[in-house]
Amino acid sequence: MDITNLTAMEIREKLKGKEISSREIVDAHFHRIEEVEGKLNAFIKLTKEEALNTADRVDDKIKNGENLGPLAGIPIGIKDNIITYGVNTTCGSKMLENFIPPYESTVIKKIKNADGIILGKTNMDEFAMGSSTETSYFGPTKNPIDLERVPGGSSGGAAAAVRASEVALSLGSDTGGSIRQPASFCGVVGIKPTYGLVSRYGLVPLANSLDQIGVIGKNVLDAALMLGVISGNDLKDPTSLDIEKIDYLERLSEDVKGMKIGIPKEYFAEEMDNGIKDEVIKAIKLFETLGADVEEISLPNAEYGLATYYLIVTSEISSNMARFDGIRYGYRTKEYETLDELYINTRSEAFGEEVKRRIMAGTYSLSSGHSDQYYNKALKVRTLIKDDFDKAFEKYDIILSPTAPNLPFKLGEKTKSPLSMYKSDIFTAPVNLAGICAISIPCGYVDGLPVGLQIIGDRFKEENILKAAYAFEKHSSLGGEINGL
Repeated sequence: MDITNLTAMEIREKLKGKEISSREIVDAHFHRIEEVEGKLNAFIKLTKEEALNTADRVDDKIKNGENLGPLAGIPIGIKDNIITYGVNTTCGSKMLENFIPPYESTVIKKIKNADGIILGKTNMDEFAMGSSTETSYFGPTKNPIDLERVPGGSSGGAAAAVRASEVALSLGSDTGGSIRQPASFCGVVGIKPTYGLVSRYGLVPLANSLDQIGVIGKNVLDAALMLGVISGNDLKDPTSLDIEKIDYLERLSEDVKGMKIGIPKEYFAEEMDNGIKDEVIKAIKLFETLGADVEEISLPNAEYGLATYYLIVTSEISSNMARFDGIRYGYRTKEYETLDELYINTRSEAFGEEVKRRIMAGTYSLSSGHSDQYYNKALKVRTLIKDDFDKAFEKYDIILSPTAPNLPFKLGEKTKSPLSMYKSDIFTAPVNLAGICAISIPCGYVDGLPVGLQIIGDRFKEENILKAAYAFEKHSSLGGEINGL
């Protein structure tokens, strides 16, 4: 039995049945990491000693007949912008290369309380700014399906680690598609929860009004398991909402008969790589076969989504990045005589090209004489986009679209064309603007490269998108494929 090929749910059941030990699970996954990591570069830091200690504690619980947490024995990767007490949290940057946090994020506490086993911190675009994981200070992650291609971003390391079976589950963050797009590129499942469902306490912010921690898994069942663990109200996060706790696994069903599905005509009018639209249309027809009611709808302000997103996200980036000044924590230049030189040299030396680009764009949007023209207008259009979704969800349970307009592209192909890179978020960013939930699942392949289907749901209706995704996965035989890397 190859333990690393098991899903998270299978690992949990075999552990409970005493077919395998927690230490055997962890050893097998670290062996897999040693085998492929030199080619992949999905991890920035491994926490082997701590993982083995946790595994031994889980095995002791089993030996003593104690109750096990829902993530017992499951190996997990954590995107490196999620704070881990005593373990480097670098955000894929030179600025925080040596930063060791003195506190723990809420989601990490929840994983540990559920007996999950964290194997390390996964690679990412610097400060989560990018769509390919090529802006990481620690080098690019490669796509396990084709090592010449990107895994997507900014949670590329998290998606690649799951696809390559280095971990069974991983946590990422999604500001405009940074979980769903790499999930699409790597042929795995990625959930962006409703804003406020999962605590952001301990997430290094990119854009506070858009960021959300979410899950990447091999299949829908695994992702639902993890989402159930990390969701819930947190007094440390003022944006976290106190709503009824839902057991997503109990709510899963293959029956989507009578489910009302909207297909936004504006999304399908956008340019896409050859083959993507065909695979998504096949997926839509499968839902019709399963008894769902499918209709074309209009999201009239969708065309403004990408521009609105980048105006808001860069503005919030400009504000958030101001804290990295070389004084309080993080990198500090050695070459300075005045305070101004300390600021300028520190930020010039420690920020990468994409981070600087977005800081400058956001500062311009917020500057005197331009904030009304750009930032404030973007906030108004954001409301229009939100209203479009609200109106659609008065009638429809879910909305279907492609996850990304492009297939995984080759390393270096878009690094000199930022606008081309930004277009990867065209279908995903509006979801963050509206604060609703969405999941990306594999729906087919074009020339051996995966295509993602995005299922969008209303606020706190994760059970709808999970139900639809689970039904599709069961009847399409997609999801959970093992990569041959």
